[in-house]
Amino acid sequence: MADDLVFLSDLQAGHSSSTVEVRLLRSWDARTLRRGGERMSVEMLLLDSQATMMPASVNVNRLATHQTNLEAGTVYSLTGFEVTRCNQDYRLSDSSLLIRFTDSTTFEKITDPAVPIPLESFRFRNYSEMLRLANSNNQLPDLIGKITAVKSTITEPPLDKNRVSATIKMDNDTSVTLTLFDAQAVKIHNQLAQMAVDPRICVATSVNPRMVGGRLFFNGTAGTHIHFDVETVAGESLFSSGLLEQDTGLAPVGRLVRSFAKVETLSIAELNDFVLNASSQNIDFICTGKVTGIKLDKGWCYVSCAKCFRKLHRSVSSLTCLSCNNTDAVGILRYCVEISIADETGEGLFVAFDGVMAKLHNMRAHEAVNLLPGNDVNPEESDAPQFVLDMEGNTYTFQVKVGPYNFTANNHSFTISRILGEGDPEPQPAFVDDGAADDNGDDNNDV
Repeated sequence: MADDLVFLSDLQAGHSSSTVEVRLLRSWDARTLRRGGERMSVEMLLLDSQATMMPASVNVNRLATHQTNLEAGTVYSLTGFEVTRCNQDYRLSDSSLLIRFTDSTTFEKITDPAVPIPLESFRFRNYSEMLRLANSNNQLPDLIGKITAVKSTITEPPLDKNRVSATIKMDNDTSVTLTLFDAQAVKIHNQLAQMAVDPRICVATSVNPRMVGGRLFFNGTAGTHIHFDVETVAGESLFSSGLLEQDTGLAPVGRLVRSFAKVETLSIAELNDFVLNASSQNIDFICTGKVTGIKLDKGWCYVSCAKCFRKLHRSVSSLTCLSCNNTDAVGILRYCVEISIADETGEGLFVAFDGVMAKLHNMRAHEAVNLLPGNDVNPEESDAPQFVLDMEGNTYTFQVKVGPYNFTANNHSFTISRILGEGDPEPQPAFVDDGAADDNGDDNNDV
């Protein structure tokens, strides 16, 4: 019979003239990847009194009727719609069905539903379950955890290629990375920067779990909404569970995200002033200057541990790695070139390690040894190859990695992490700050 009140779980594929009472959990635009991101529809996630979630879709041609009536959290009476099978990829709910609005659909607000409907519902998965979903492309679960770091790059004015990444500690104290892009990134970046109190709990809806390099990452989707701290019942429960009682010693999220707003261009004088006056942090800058000298007081290369890239200690019969506690370490020759660089504002001492030098000259350090005159030459005690000396007088634009070391009294040089060539894309900051080792030996000040 028409207008019979049913539940979402009662629906079957085909036209329905029944009525369901649902809460609109959230809605978002679905846009085509072509034609400039043209809007195709508004997608929704609905919830009924039995805690059944089901996606719904309103085609762009019918938005004029319903657009002003879509308020997240509001309860509606829904009648006259089509029920179809939903796409089995990137599913937003456990239901296999999807509601489509038609020309005969009515979607009216109600204040007194026949049966109370929960205020919220999430499909949280623990770390192990997320691992099983990674790269499968069949589910978009929800994520909850403790924020331990946030980094972002936002252009001014906001353009494309904006990105915000948060390191989130899940249920088993394992850290994962959630990344948002474009307009979502700008929105969350601005929200964090304006918050008076740094958020500690994050709830993210409809995220796509991915495994990259043996680590679990999450990408935001069109259906991703971010809620902080006590904005949700689920977040409030975790916030008050005692999880936050121990101080992590990490920088507050709001201040951290502002520090990493973008990779800025500094003069060398500004770079020198920055490490004298700013608080200790990890950050990247862009500088341009002319090489005024190659400093060979410490040589141009070193023998490193093949495992950890630290400098090996040489004895009469062996090489020892103190870091790995290995008295029979395998050694690899790597660049370590100190360079004096100046611009019109000042001068600074910079160091270029193996990756930067090898890319610039298209030659590894162990290959460069073959260019040295004489036999049985100890490269650590020899003059630098001519192509290294020839860098003097050249002007380079380069990315500088500034870390806690640069804010100490022992600081005497900045690490060059990349030399930019003509046409190279604008560098982006590193986005993961969860304590994982990422030192490939190219930025190692302790050689």
